[in-house]
Amino acid sequence: MTLAWIDWLIVAVYFALSLGVGLMFTKRASRSTENYFLAGRTVPWWLAGISIVATTFASDTPLLVAGITARGGIAGNWIWWAFVLSGMLTVFFFARLWRRSGVMTDVEFVAIRYSGRPAHFLRIFRSVYLGLPINAIIGGAVTLGMVKVLKATVGIDEWTAVFICFGVTALYSTLGGFMGVLWTDFFQFLLAMAGSVALAIFAVSAVGGLDGMHAGLVRTHGEAATQSLLTFFPQNDGAFLPLITLAVFLAVQWWAAVYPGAEPGGGGYVAQRMFASRDEKSSLLAVLTFNILHYTVRPWPWILTALASMVYYAGNATVAADPEMGYVKLMTDVLPHGWRGVMLAAFGAAYMSTISTQLNWGASYLVNDLYRPYLKPGQTEQHYVGASRVASVIIMILCGLVALRLGQVTRALDLLLSIGAGTGLVFILRWYWWRVSAWSEISAMLAATITSIWLQLGVGPEGFGLSTSGRDAQIFFAYSILVTTAVVTVVWLSVTFLTPPTDQATLVAFYRHTRPSLRGWGPIAALAPDVKPEGSGWVNLRQWVLGCLTVYLSLFGIGELLLGGTVRGLVYIAASLACGAAILHALRSENG
Repeated sequence: MTLAWIDWLIVAVYFALSLGVGLMFTKRASRSTENYFLAGRTVPWWLAGISIVATTFASDTPLLVAGITARGGIAGNWIWWAFVLSGMLTVFFFARLWRRSGVMTDVEFVAIRYSGRPAHFLRIFRSVYLGLPINAIIGGAVTLGMVKVLKATVGIDEWTAVFICFGVTALYSTLGGFMGVLWTDFFQFLLAMAGSVALAIFAVSAVGGLDGMHAGLVRTHGEAATQSLLTFFPQNDGAFLPLITLAVFLAVQWWAAVYPGAEPGGGGYVAQRMFASRDEKSSLLAVLTFNILHYTVRPWPWILTALASMVYYAGNATVAADPEMGYVKLMTDVLPHGWRGVMLAAFGAAYMSTISTQLNWGASYLVNDLYRPYLKPGQTEQHYVGASRVASVIIMILCGLVALRLGQVTRALDLLLSIGAGTGLVFILRWYWWRVSAWSEISAMLAATITSIWLQLGVGPEGFGLSTSGRDAQIFFAYSILVTTAVVTVVWLSVTFLTPPTDQATLVAFYRHTRPSLRGWGPIAALAPDVKPEGSGWVNLRQWVLGCLTVYLSLFGIGELLLGGTVRGLVYIAASLACGAAILHALRSENG
């Protein structure tokens, strides 16, 4: 892609502003680890919510959605749309509890919920596991997406691309701490969305508008295939996402599988924003804002661009082999000067917003849950802030190494979903059942890893009478989720009853501090009769249902409006607004 002086100027101005924001908060971040990792717990809900959206809007995300849409049509996106259910579970069942806990990381939760050597082992293991390999996989996938963009647009090799990506991000994220991350996230999200919308408009226009895009899909793929591509729900004979796989997504995966950003019960960088929020209600509103923007505002520009690329590059061998590149190539072929600079800066914004969070979030595990309590206790806050910056650099190097070995962005998603399959239930019930112990979590993680490796490498699709590609690959993925969840659940429940419970003093202190629901905590609640527990679970359940309806109805309503179904779209949008109004009314009534 040829870049004019105006394009380079736009990119330079963006980078200068991002660096300036990071430098602005350097002094504040250096005061303490609470300021460095949680911005002093003073973050307003709207800033925390937009920051989560920006973090999940990575340089690889448009490529991931483009690849999914090109292979399986719009309905293929149920592979991540299903996580609306777990996202809303976090909003109404866990956001207040997380903020009330007062911990700095979700791994530190182990220290207040469990006791003894198993708790120490679990905290150390999870701090290293999440802080290094898992962070490296996520950061590697994000970096791979940015590498693809830079190679296609400015024609540089992988090592140079990785160096540029990391060099700019590292400086402002390690200096400015979490508050610097939050404010750069805010501006980066606006820029990234502007670039995505602009590319969608130019791409669709390049194939003759929405009508021309539909006609082009019919011409290049056939009438039946086009209908399958444009439907919101998969067909049973679909080549990418058969109904059995969707059924597993909606019935099992959302609560059973752990994936960063969509953990059942909340966790990771989502939990970090909840900890940093001003109060419990701000914590809830932050995650609610994230889920609405994440699922209803972001996807459609990417989906439209992916559909346009299928028409624009019909017969192109390179795009056929790697559909994710169709998104990138459209940047080089349909955008005019000026907009090319905006789009390149937008990809930089998407990348930087995610990688800066990965560095800050990953470092919080290594320092707060490993270095401070076990390796170097009793040091000054300034010492731990310095250690946090060193940890960020280590994580950054690992992300770069993973990016050069990953291959395709979708491989990272499959890997993370497989490793985390089956463990979700224990992360949900540890809040709502006193008998869950550190051994429960340890056994669940071990069983999930062993079972996933056995299914992937030992059994494989052939063990189920399936092939390794296309529709069969998705069916195997569904079967593996079911098998892993069943095995893991049996293992961790058995271990829970065969091992001693957490000591009574720790359980009573946790119950007093977090006030979870009385159900599941009866024996412990009897020892603390003065504690007023969390409100009715039925109210939370009703809010959860309304929240899911709000997101799905608005998601499909916007899609219908964009694809020509005006009446259905307006009906869906009106129903979504009604559900959202009911949620807000209930929240206001809580304070009344």
